[in-house]
Amino acid sequence: MPTLIWVIVGVVLIGGAIALVVVGMRSFRNRPEDDADPLLARLAEAGQRGEVMSLEELELDQPFNERVIVPILKRIGELSTRFTPQRALEETTRKLELAGNPGRIDAATFLASRFFGAIGFGGLLLVVSIVSPSPWPLARVILVVGLFTVIGFFFPQLWLQSKINRRQNDVRKAMPDALDLLTICVEAGLGFDAAMSKVSEKWENELSIAFGRCMREIQLGKTQRQALRDMADRLGIGEMTSFVAAVIQSQILGVSLAKVLRIQSDQMRIKRRQRAEEEAHKAPVKMILPMAFLTFPSIMIILLTPAGIQISKTFGTAFGP
Repeated sequence: MPTLIWVIVGVVLIGGAIALVVVGMRSFRNRPEDDADPLLARLAEAGQRGEVMSLEELELDQPFNERVIVPILKRIGELSTRFTPQRALEETTRKLELAGNPGRIDAATFLASRFFGAIGFGGLLLVVSIVSPSPWPLARVILVVGLFTVIGFFFPQLWLQSKINRRQNDVRKAMPDALDLLTICVEAGLGFDAAMSKVSEKWENELSIAFGRCMREIQLGKTQRQALRDMADRLGIGEMTSFVAAVIQSQILGVSLAKVLRIQSDQMRIKRRQRAEEEAHKAPVKMILPMAFLTFPSIMIILLTPAGIQISKTFGTAFGP
């Protein structure tokens, strides 16, 4: 009977972890239509089709994770906010902003997801140890469950950091080409705002999304300089910071913007080439561990096994009866 109870508890914990993964895998682009309420979006869609639906029917028409899982996690996040330091919330909000706010979750919900991950990973290994045909020693159970609990606790943080790195790398790769397009638009007679709008319309990547958000902020009344500085803060890369500083400085001093953009484009392209060369130089170092633990043992087994068999046969015949 106690084993059955532990199995049920483990299944519940694993179900919570799966729910966390489902919510974390929801990827939404940071577009204005994504910031709206999903219920209001469905209501507008139904109105365009000419259908008459009540709010209750629209709510029931939403996916299960939107109706049940997401509200539960948000509620847990709101409760955890009371016991979370303000500095931790601010740092997590900053990291979510750098990652492009994947999944549209707030800082409190993300911090709560770390505890769900710890419980899910630890509960999974606890169930495995219970239902295993051969019972695990208590020391092994404590070691393995504790290790996977720690991994589950830090897994959301590692996932968020990977999102940040991927987004920043995408922006770095796209900046030289985007600045070339900005230069062409400015030389053709467009203003800087109109040129940024063109880049946002023509491309579909993280940089174009950042440009589009910057333009929407300007249209809502924010000054161009402040909108550009906020865009650089949201991306968190030195290349964008230097680009924004150069654009603002050119506007203050009255320097030709097209010339500044061309110089910035050339510098970004040089930096992109230097980063590629740096990664190429790191490749041999990164290959040492796989070669030492995977390739070399296999080669040694293939080369030395026939010799070992021959030596064993020779010594077996020499010292045999």
